[in-house]
Amino acid sequence: MHLTIFEKEDPKLRYLPLAVQQKQIIVTCNYEARQHGLYKLQRVTEARQKCPEAIIVLGEDLNRFRNASKQNYNFLRSIAWSNKVEKLGFDEVRAGSKAGVFIDVTDMVDYNIEMITLDTLDSSFFHLSRHDPTLGFDFDGRRVAGHTVPASRNHAEGTVSGNASLSSGSTDGSSVNRGQDNLYMRLMLGSHLARHLRHRLEEHQGYTSTVGISTTKLISKLVGNVNKPKGQTTLLPPYASSDSVESNVISFLDGHDICKVPGIGFKMAQKIRDHMLGHPAGLDVGVVYGDTKKNLTVKDVRLFPSMGAELLERLLGGPGSPNGIGAKVWGIINGVDDSEVSKAREVPHQISIEDSYIRLDTMTAAEKELRILSRSLLSQVHEDLLCVDDDSNGAFVGRATGEDEGQGARSTRQWLACPRTLRLTTRPRPPLNLDGTRSRTFNRISRSCDMPSLVLDLTKTIEEVSERLVRETLIPMFRKLHPEKSGWNLSLMNLCVTNMSLTAASSKDGAGRDISKMFRRQEHVLKDWNVGDDHKADLTISRQKDSDKSDQQAVDTEPRASTNYGADLDGANGFGKLLKTDKEDDDTWQSDDAASDLDHRCTICGLSMPVFAMAAHERFHNLPD
Repeated sequence: MHLTIFEKEDPKLRYLPLAVQQKQIIVTCNYEARQHGLYKLQRVTEARQKCPEAIIVLGEDLNRFRNASKQNYNFLRSIAWSNKVEKLGFDEVRAGSKAGVFIDVTDMVDYNIEMITLDTLDSSFFHLSRHDPTLGFDFDGRRVAGHTVPASRNHAEGTVSGNASLSSGSTDGSSVNRGQDNLYMRLMLGSHLARHLRHRLEEHQGYTSTVGISTTKLISKLVGNVNKPKGQTTLLPPYASSDSVESNVISFLDGHDICKVPGIGFKMAQKIRDHMLGHPAGLDVGVVYGDTKKNLTVKDVRLFPSMGAELLERLLGGPGSPNGIGAKVWGIINGVDDSEVSKAREVPHQISIEDSYIRLDTMTAAEKELRILSRSLLSQVHEDLLCVDDDSNGAFVGRATGEDEGQGARSTRQWLACPRTLRLTTRPRPPLNLDGTRSRTFNRISRSCDMPSLVLDLTKTIEEVSERLVRETLIPMFRKLHPEKSGWNLSLMNLCVTNMSLTAASSKDGAGRDISKMFRRQEHVLKDWNVGDDHKADLTISRQKDSDKSDQQAVDTEPRASTNYGADLDGANGFGKLLKTDKEDDDTWQSDDAASDLDHRCTICGLSMPVFAMAAHERFHNLPD
């Protein structure tokens, strides 16, 4: 995401060595730069020596990346029927994370697989809507779009290759082969939908993307890394092993380093590696810690004697570990991932900002970094958790935008959710060893507190709130984490707001409802029943004085205040004010709309009534005594 934003702003950069710098480190670089010896987490000075012609741009301002990520996320969310669109990066808003999403398109594939005609696969049509049959795109259903893994494999009667063809059926008609054909067809549909979304994303948003297509989050994430950049890859069946055929899932996973598999990560991989080697593995040490000197693949771990869920539970379990971690990791090693794609959320679970440091060991420097982090955090909190309320009708919720509050601005901002918890996290560096090296550690320490109310104050600027937040809350929290005045050296600091409490949700199923907006909208909703205005109204009420004579009398009603449900909650206002004539002998209350309906009189008894009641009234007279 970092690179594509700069390439979108200047398309010429797509064909030049390009790297993004944060502090004195290269956080990412494109493939042209990698061909010249640049790599992630490299010193900037070393990168310039390796490739003097490389263009190195500053990537300190993360807001542009988050906003682009949110824009792309909303685009993909608008396509998915199930609303199951889960962010891979920038959802927790952490510096340096990648932007991406998981999309569950099962319902779209289910619908379109029913629409496919095997006789006309070459001119198939993918429906993007259940309700509009014209909304969609044409595709060739005989082939998988993009790359495949494996690159060449026989499938039924057709040949599955880089552009795989689809057979209409299996030669032996077995249930296994029929199941593989069905899975293949579903993956084929998913591949064409992925290509369509990639092209629309590049055409309309200006961003390139890489996609992996499979049946689980684990495999789709890994297979999407095979053909970078700007490619898509589908893992083909079979997904289950048999006596004569090995599962493509297992064969694909086996070649990956154990620490590169999602859901395992470095810490757990290090424990597994240390157990298998019988001693701690050496590490490549530099400015930023490198990879282990001894790599172990998934196949090495899976085939290791006595390796299984129980052993992994003993190795990885313990205080702070999730329940059943051994069984979960053993499932991942065997390609099993039952985790579902989460539904899209209006607000993130948490928002955090962090930065890493080569050396941070003085209180003055720590205070400076806390101010920088707090301003960045508050800006992102406002970006993610505030909405503009254009229907405020002058009732201010937070700080008005556009106009000054004293001038009656009607467009205001309000909180979609309020974070309840503020957390400060640091990562101290361990002291140097006797040989001058430093042990690698990822241990963090943190302290949390209730969210100070000043963070939610929209009448103050971000700079004012940040200054008070650092002075009154963050510095005391920091001193509790590091009571010593000196002797500590931090490699990382993180500020996080979490424990979101939804407020002012606009949908009926929201956890919080904006009651003030409900009352402000009430005038519009109840306009058909609203009687009277700010001026005097002449209302004519008809009543029957006797059987031979009728009289009409103009009644001049008193003016009433204009209905404003945001400020006046008088129960009489807006619900159809009922008026009474000034005749002493008339005890009938009626509205102005009803008055004009009393213009029909029964020829038998002389009673006046609305026209719709005449038929029933005549049947009453016809009833036997």
